[in-house]
Amino acid sequence: MRLLRAVCLTALLSTAAGCAALSSGQTAEPDYAADAAANLQLGDEALERKDFLQAERYYEHVRTKYPYLEVANEAELKLADLAYAQETYPEAREKYQSFIKLHPTHPKVDYAAYRSALSHFADIPSDIFILPPSTEKDQTEVRAALVSLNDFVRQYPNSQYVPEAKKNIEETRRKLAEHELYVASFYARRERWKAVVQRLEGLLTNFPGTAVEEEALFDLHDAYVKLNDAEKARQTLQRIIERLPGTPAAERARRMMGS
Repeated sequence: MRLLRAVCLTALLSTAAGCAALSSGQTAEPDYAADAAANLQLGDEALERKDFLQAERYYEHVRTKYPYLEVANEAELKLADLAYAQETYPEAREKYQSFIKLHPTHPKVDYAAYRSALSHFADIPSDIFILPPSTEKDQTEVRAALVSLNDFVRQYPNSQYVPEAKKNIEETRRKLAEHELYVASFYARRERWKAVVQRLEGLLTNFPGTAVEEEALFDLHDAYVKLNDAEKARQTLQRIIERLPGTPAAERARRMMGS
């Protein structure tokens, strides 16, 4: 009788422990499939429904149980995708870079390289209406995204991801140019005209052809006027005519020059 009670008590305690584990957010171990490819597919399905823990378990199972099969490399890449999906971008970047180092000739190495660069782009400050505009925020990730994306295009010029990478490069250039324009306006409000000139000249040199080029050129002209540098002001108007030919901005510059 005592033995029966002990067995029953043990069973109850085990059940209670299991329920407590589940209620604390832990999920049961997956029912793994018999082959690697099926487990990889199950991981993909878990990732698609945002069951990140289950997806990780499936991918790790494939990676560790079948280390000599190609599918293990695929699982390694999927683990990087998993980190990216969870928006843990530094971790994702580390995993992609590790994949590149370990498998430099893999058919998907360009995908890993692009996603690594894209992890910086995805981490760029966003414009949320309750927060300051992204142009006023730290631009570290924007600069890192520009460098990484340019490196990717240079290293993998024939990759299918190059067109998308180039679009993202233009987006980062625009954001950085807008930030420089914001900083220049900050100095202008404080009448620090030499600092205004420095920022705007840097903008026009480093990010030519962006949507803010016209505004930057006219602001630069005004800054030179404030500095009583008539020759530099005139040269800036000439730059507008040369850089923006056939536009209303060029016509406005001609009028300001009296021609």
